[in-house]
Amino acid sequence: MSYIEVKDGSKLSVPSNPTIGYIEGDGIGADISKTTIQVINAALETAYRDERSIEWKKILAGDEAMESTGKHLPQESLDELKQCIVALKGPLTTPIGEGFRSLNVTLRQYFDLYANIRPVRYFPGVPSPVVAPEKVNMVIFRENTEDVYSGIEWRYDSPEAKKLRGFLNTEFGVKLTDDTGIGIKPIGRFKSTRLVRKALQFAVENNRKSVTLVHKGNIMKFTEGAFKEWGYQVAESEFKSKIVREEDYLRDPAAYKDKIVVKDRITDNMFQQVLTRTDEYDVIATTNLNGDYLSDAIAAQVGGIGLAPGGNVGDIHAIFEAVHGTAPKYAGMDVANPTSLLLSGSMMLTYIGWKEASDILERAIMESYKDRKVTQDVARLMNIKPLKCSEFGLEVMKRMTRPQE
Repeated sequence: MSYIEVKDGSKLSVPSNPTIGYIEGDGIGADISKTTIQVINAALETAYRDERSIEWKKILAGDEAMESTGKHLPQESLDELKQCIVALKGPLTTPIGEGFRSLNVTLRQYFDLYANIRPVRYFPGVPSPVVAPEKVNMVIFRENTEDVYSGIEWRYDSPEAKKLRGFLNTEFGVKLTDDTGIGIKPIGRFKSTRLVRKALQFAVENNRKSVTLVHKGNIMKFTEGAFKEWGYQVAESEFKSKIVREEDYLRDPAAYKDKIVVKDRITDNMFQQVLTRTDEYDVIATTNLNGDYLSDAIAAQVGGIGLAPGGNVGDIHAIFEAVHGTAPKYAGMDVANPTSLLLSGSMMLTYIGWKEASDILERAIMESYKDRKVTQDVARLMNIKPLKCSEFGLEVMKRMTRPQE
């Protein structure tokens, strides 16, 4: 096996046939993972002929791991993911009563995958609930490791909650009723800064127009408000020659036409803005809970989360995943839409530097949608005959060509 290596502390050294891990996933995971791997392999063949390929290594997690090992996420699987560095993951069910809040959250925290990256754009022909879905072309950078997802909370009738209510009353004069559960929302400078830095780096490298810091700092001044302030600080200290604050840009747009505009929006206003002023937003950097809400809401504008890819990325390790659920009632029926996982695979190819194959894959998916070759979730909106999951994969592969062909 030829594993990806890390050079100079942070740069990936990718062999021509890297071993990349994949977690099949629960429910529809087996169907969409099988199709996705076949389609990615075809994209690699189209782009590179026999010069590059992936050796796929199956890694157990979820229900399949539980059946084989007695654990939903065995240490051996974590070790294999660490060795592979890069992995592709189908949807996983959150186990009940095992001490896991979520397998997805566990993976993100274990590998410190602090940036949840969610590109959202329109696919021509897909029915949408909004008038101009073609204006959607945003990339959300959601902080992935803190905020309320840290899981620091206590049930209202627990000894811990009672003790904490007493402490808050005695030490700070905060009076809470005895039926109050308590959660803690940590937001730190280091984690906020590195998330915004990654969003700004992406904007610079991809010639994006703006980065918007989304927060609820008018109410949560020392957590979400601090996220905004730290975001501006990293922008102005590390990207000073590349960016301009929105207020300066608006005074003289022509003078700053080559700069990336950095701005901020209150979370509730942002939900309205992405609907009414869609094309004014490009890259979004935000906290964990806000990012969860926003990424799904924006995906709804272009047809739903079945079309939305996602990547969990740290300084080195990365896991690219389908962002939808396991849909167990469709498991094994070969009817699920693999687009989310396919596009996540495209993100993975870009991450390892194989952009040619990524572009071929995305163009082929786009052409399939233009030609109305779609699975049941989209077909019923178009009132046309649906394709099976595997049939959709074949349609995508048929449309793969090199740019010069």
